[in-house]
Amino acid sequence: MGGVVAGAAVLLASAYFARQVVLPTSRRVEDLPIRRVFRDSNDSLLIELPASARTTVPGRYSIWFANGAGHACIGEIVATDDGAGPAPAGTVTRLVERVDSGDLTSAKAGIWSGYVYPTPDPLGLPFHDVVIPVKNGSAPAWQFSPNATPKGDSGMWAIHIHGLGGTKPGALRGVPVANRLGYTSLVVSFRNDGEAPASADGRYHLGQSEWHDVEAAVSYAMDHGASRIVLFGWSLGGTIALQLTLKSQFRDRIAGLVLDAPVVDWTSTLMANARSSKLPRWSADLGLQILKSPRLRWITGLETPLNLKALDWVGRTDELRLPVLVIHSEKDRSTPFAVSRRFVDRHPDLATMVTFPSVEHTQEWNVDPEGWDSAVFEWLRNRVASV
Repeated sequence: MGGVVAGAAVLLASAYFARQVVLPTSRRVEDLPIRRVFRDSNDSLLIELPASARTTVPGRYSIWFANGAGHACIGEIVATDDGAGPAPAGTVTRLVERVDSGDLTSAKAGIWSGYVYPTPDPLGLPFHDVVIPVKNGSAPAWQFSPNATPKGDSGMWAIHIHGLGGTKPGALRGVPVANRLGYTSLVVSFRNDGEAPASADGRYHLGQSEWHDVEAAVSYAMDHGASRIVLFGWSLGGTIALQLTLKSQFRDRIAGLVLDAPVVDWTSTLMANARSSKLPRWSADLGLQILKSPRLRWITGLETPLNLKALDWVGRTDELRLPVLVIHSEKDRSTPFAVSRRFVDRHPDLATMVTFPSVEHTQEWNVDPEGWDSAVFEWLRNRVASV
């Protein structure tokens, strides 16, 4: 009897793991206490938070509060308390650079995030809303016009693709550097992200089908004057960008890829996440088999099983034909840095790696915005402008 119970428990854990991989995420919990918000002697707005591995990292971040209705951009560290004083857990005080919406002074808790720009407005760049025709409807996007256009490069566009569980604001961080280069930018949505139309099954496909929606954005760009495209992909957006280089009818117009913490091998990434969740390897293996099985789609709700081998770009590196910049942190706990390293090492003639000392997934820009922009600017100018 004990063996039966144990076997059932393993199956349930594996099924839960498989479903969580493809099930769109619900709203996050506001789990970061806000100790106080106050002004210093210089009238600068400051926020005091519990000190943690996330809140004490240098750079620019944000806090969402008031059930997502409020947003503030959080900047440099002003002071820290190691816990020796009245706050036993320790605190950190940081500068509040902007309050984009809501009353931060009355907020008691929030969500720490890398989404510094909740909308295009804080960027101060000219943009307008557009819609991209996709399967089942229209996907909203933001189109940015460059402030200046370099000679002979007026047809260069950048398409910015957010990650798993994210939305368009997450990809806004790449727009300023594209603007500096004179690119028109298109920040897109895709199926099951809560903005674009959902797929028939309402499930993530880890890039296996999402690329169709981004290809529709590429088609829109071509129809509106683009001659060449640079794809900016964040996490899952990196998978989608790589899919486009092989599958898109416009693949010959893609000039290069800028990938931040990309998922270049979903099997390795999912196994790493299973380990961090303390799920036994054999249970995680079973979860992956469920994702790939036509007969077990009833467990995940997938309309089509996943082909994880086709989503392994480390194994398919010989199919790479374009210059790729990979930006990743060695401390990324969500998407293994080692996988990106192997991907780059297998194609040193095309792939370039830049690392940043970040602790959170896709927050390389946040820890050093100027350094990130500089690295991307120089790489695009040197590797893509002449393609």
